[in-house]
Amino acid sequence: MRHSLAGSAISVGRLTPASAVRRLTLRHVRLGTGLILFGYVLTHLLNHALGNVSLAAMDAGLNVAAAVWLNPFGLFLLYAALTAHLLLGLYALYERRFFQWRGTEIVQLVLGLAVPFLLINHIVATRLAFEIEGLEKGYAQELYAFWVASLRSAATQAALLVFAWVHGCLGLFFWLRLKPGFSAASPWLLAGAVLVPVLALLGFVQGGRTVAALAQDPAWRAEALKPIHLGEPEQVARLRTIRDALLAGYALATALVVAARGLRTLTEVRHGRIRISYPDARVVRVPRGTSVLEASRRHNIPHASVCGGRGRCSTCRVRVFDGDDGRSLPRPSKAEQAVLDRIGATPGIRLACQLSPTRDLAVTPLFPPRQPPARSAEPAQSGEERFIVAMFVDLRGSTRLAEERLPYDTVFIINRFLGAVGDAVREAGGSVNQMLGDGMLALFGLQTVPETGARQALRGVDLIGEHVAGLNRLLAADLGQTLRYGIGLHAGMAIVGEMGDHADARFTALGDTVNVAARLESMTKALGCIALVSEAVYAAAKVEAPSLQEVVLQGRSESLMARRIGFP
Repeated sequence: MRHSLAGSAISVGRLTPASAVRRLTLRHVRLGTGLILFGYVLTHLLNHALGNVSLAAMDAGLNVAAAVWLNPFGLFLLYAALTAHLLLGLYALYERRFFQWRGTEIVQLVLGLAVPFLLINHIVATRLAFEIEGLEKGYAQELYAFWVASLRSAATQAALLVFAWVHGCLGLFFWLRLKPGFSAASPWLLAGAVLVPVLALLGFVQGGRTVAALAQDPAWRAEALKPIHLGEPEQVARLRTIRDALLAGYALATALVVAARGLRTLTEVRHGRIRISYPDARVVRVPRGTSVLEASRRHNIPHASVCGGRGRCSTCRVRVFDGDDGRSLPRPSKAEQAVLDRIGATPGIRLACQLSPTRDLAVTPLFPPRQPPARSAEPAQSGEERFIVAMFVDLRGSTRLAEERLPYDTVFIINRFLGAVGDAVREAGGSVNQMLGDGMLALFGLQTVPETGARQALRGVDLIGEHVAGLNRLLAADLGQTLRYGIGLHAGMAIVGEMGDHADARFTALGDTVNVAARLESMTKALGCIALVSEAVYAAAKVEAPSLQEVVLQGRSESLMARRIGFP
């Protein structure tokens, strides 16, 4: 069981630059530009933290930051990211409706809109002052302006640092919380998210105190406050005019977006409303152009949505009943289509957060909503996202087994096989989740960190081989054949909790991770191996994965790397 079969990789077409650009969505642009700006803010805060050492250390750090960001490529990247992210923020203000938003979502949007108002003055006083007027300002001049000339400016700068950092951290949280390993890394990330701004503000204050003390020396003031640094009165006036124009422009753009939202509402009312029907006979009326998820939230209908309606997961998916398998609905956007392709959605399946119908229709949400659990209940009973390792095990040749034996004999053999597999899974540290005829779904990592769960799953593959081999020896005389089986193993995030109706709800896992594990198992027979273990499992276990090969799974547009395991 520990040896991998040699074999050539299954070929698959790779993404070309052109196809990658075609797959680019606004969400990708928002994420990419946000990461660039977060990197800039991080270097800025770390530079401020050097104020706890000395003013000279701050200037030395500024030289390093300037080498990274103020070269032609860095400036282009920074300004392009800033412009694109700002425009996307205004677009988010226009696009998203405010029905039952989480507090973190509101904070992120408000801070994102507030940062430009605070940032414009800083950009004009530093970058534009240098680019347009040739003024050379360093930490000495900036800290003098904040802590000697105007303490109100110091408060504004501190608010800018905190607002930009919190906005960026929330964006990272919404992105990373769906990634494997986030639960294990989250304490360290939280510590960094708290320590960085605290150290930066302390350094900012300490640098200001140093400059305030130096400013008592007339010679220092004469050298540090030369016109080449602070500018002549006419230069200052020109920069102030530019600042006021930029502030007015951004305020006007924000006002236009708010006005556009009002115009959209009037237009929707004028064009009438549509009816959306739900399985429990509830019918709601909403303006045309409202998404199905927004309709659910507006009318307090529980609707699952792990990513908050950003089109990043598929937990809000619905089956649409309009008599035409959804073909009469608006076409999915690139972002929605990418998610639908990834989950292998059939016709009539759409993402509720992305579907904005223009006609009456009926929908059935496919994931149970997360309800507030009772105090005595486990959190997973209401459905939550967790990292898991999913293992599918299936007995091969069960049809032939049934043809050659009495039904009770067949049931006895299958039960012995499932018992051997179940014992191996539990011995490895996993749990048997579902019995699927002559197969089984087992889950690892529900009560452990991802690394432990993945290592337990890998050990489970070996233990299953040992237990089934023992069963084959026991039944060899009566069975006349060897029980063979296939295993598919994959790791990632999944929705776990009680699924089903009020009379028969069972704890299980749903999501792409489980689907991939099932498809890996189905490929083991064609590839002539006992198990297919994805690279994600080895990555989670933090062990080297030997002899990986590329495999293409049915219904998925992208390949993945996996290891074939079988007899030597």
